[in-house]
Amino acid sequence: MSKLDGWFVQSGSGSGSGYLDDQFIQLEELQDDANPNFVEEVVTLFFGDSTRLIFNIEQALDKKPLDFNKLDTFMHQFKGSSSSIGAKKVKNECTQFREYCRQGNGEGCIRTFQQLKKEYATLRKKLENYFQLARQAGPTETACRPK
Repeated sequence: MSKLDGWFVQSGSGSGSGYLDDQFIQLEELQDDANPNFVEEVVTLFFGDSTRLIFNIEQALDKKPLDFNKLDTFMHQFKGSSSSIGAKKVKNECTQFREYCRQGNGEGCIRTFQQLKKEYATLRKKLENYFQLARQAGPTETACRPK
């Protein structure tokens, strides 16, 4: 089970309210003594990449007429990054945005992008809190080491 103990991970294929899916748990399982900060490093890379993508999408949404192919390409990248860390709610918004691109629905793209940014900000805050708590708790071996 994830160190998050269901804090905001939704296991299984249900459509619950979790911000993260099983992919995040799989990332945690890859973390070990040789690479104790693996998950935080992967998530930090995700936030760096997604900040750049959000900026690019905002720039593309400001240009008229909208270039739906370019928007779809950016969002495809964002969806892939989101999937890699298990960012379920962000990934779902990416999927909806891409559908609006295929339909040529600019209003839908703008609405969905606003919702995506809200989900992204919430996820970022939750993960920052999680990593802060994880650092405070320290390595599990230390807490369990016999005297």
